[in-house]
Amino acid sequence: MTRIILFNKPFDVLSQFTDKGTEGTARRTLSEFITVPGVYPAGRLDRDSEGLMVLTDNGKLQAKISNPKFRSPKTYLAQVEGTPTKDQLEQLRAGVVLKDGPTRPAQVEQIAPPDLWERDPPVRYRKTVPDAWLRLTITEGRNRQVRRMTAHVGLPCLRLVRWSVGEWSLDGIAPGTWRDA
Repeated sequence: MTRIILFNKPFDVLSQFTDKGTEGTARRTLSEFITVPGVYPAGRLDRDSEGLMVLTDNGKLQAKISNPKFRSPKTYLAQVEGTPTKDQLEQLRAGVVLKDGPTRPAQVEQIAPPDLWERDPPVRYRKTVPDAWLRLTITEGRNRQVRRMTAHVGLPCLRLVRWSVGEWSLDGIAPGTWRDA
């Protein structure tokens, strides 16, 4: 029987079980939160991003979730600096050209600020610069892709939360906790 774990990764946690970094001090890893043997992350989530990680003991499922050729949809809530224009949103919907090539089109809409947990440390706040929230769904998973896409159109990302992967979502999962799918 395949085991699937849904984990709400907090900010500043590596999406791996061990820290092989060279920073001299140990960084937080998945092993602080998940002690289930034999499960591995299906894909990565940057240290400065938060949200849903899917872990499984099934290698084929792991590959299907993380390999871009399977086009598994991943939805993110992104707090961006600035007020998005129709043109900026259309650019994201059409796909943008990054240094590593064109992205697939994204589904994107501006949303009201979501009811999320407080981030530690908090996102920097500037009175003179407005911010907005976007819901973006992509079917790839390149390194820092959503952050690079929003920056490309002039909307630097302040906070990024992966809300769902395929059929699984963060509903009911507090930061730093997990449940079986």
